[in-house]
Amino acid sequence: MSTLGADAFRLDGKFAVVTGAAQGLGAAIAIAFAEYGADVAICDRNVEGMERTAEAIRGLGRTVTTRELDVRSIEGVNDWIGSMGTIDVLVNNAGGGFHSHFEKVNDKGQKALVDENFTSVTSCIRAALDHFSEGASIINVTTVEAFRGSPGFAVYGAMKAAVEHLSRTLALELSPRGIRVNTIAPDGMDTHGEEGLMAAVGATEHYREQLALGAGTAADAAGPAVFLASSASKYVTGVTINVDGGSDAARGWRKQPDGSWLP
Repeated sequence: MSTLGADAFRLDGKFAVVTGAAQGLGAAIAIAFAEYGADVAICDRNVEGMERTAEAIRGLGRTVTTRELDVRSIEGVNDWIGSMGTIDVLVNNAGGGFHSHFEKVNDKGQKALVDENFTSVTSCIRAALDHFSEGASIINVTTVEAFRGSPGFAVYGAMKAAVEHLSRTLALELSPRGIRVNTIAPDGMDTHGEEGLMAAVGATEHYREQLALGAGTAADAAGPAVFLASSASKYVTGVTINVDGGSDAARGWRKQPDGSWLP
């Protein structure tokens, strides 16, 4: 007989940290955490957008702190997270990329991609290690590009794949402390970041229409994040939840207007 109750999904009394929370997935996840009872600390380079997220959280009656921060700065990350008390949930959402064939990516561009999408994750986790509560949850945001070839996004995709591998390894290394480490891999979402990437490669809205579930929104990532942050997922670690409308399942197949599927 199941003993799982609705309260297992609640985050009351928890303190969550979310990077890149000015818009898109980060904002949706931070606000959802507050809706489920958590107090939240958020950071972003976009101060105006971050304040909108903070106002939404305050409107829910929860406490929120903000920090203007470029997560590529290890010193900045250490200062921000080092000033915190106990951390129950850490969401490494901040990241980004640009479209360019590998041969045209210079050393500076590659360093920016590595620092923003991988080093920022290791920096935040390392800075939080002495702050995590017993049984804390780390949620790293990757992408479907971590699991398939990505022409024009070679370094970006490689770093997202590295985050997925890191998460599996840390799920084992941190298990003695009961700390769980999982990833969310989104695709097909109507967000500012994805719009930019789609425009860069000349993709159209037909891409989302050809997914099994059609277009998604940033809010669609909030439910899986709440699940992974809550005690409802206390026996889940080292896994990736694809929040992609069936993109990974299709592996190149696309739904046609009549509902049939073609490669």
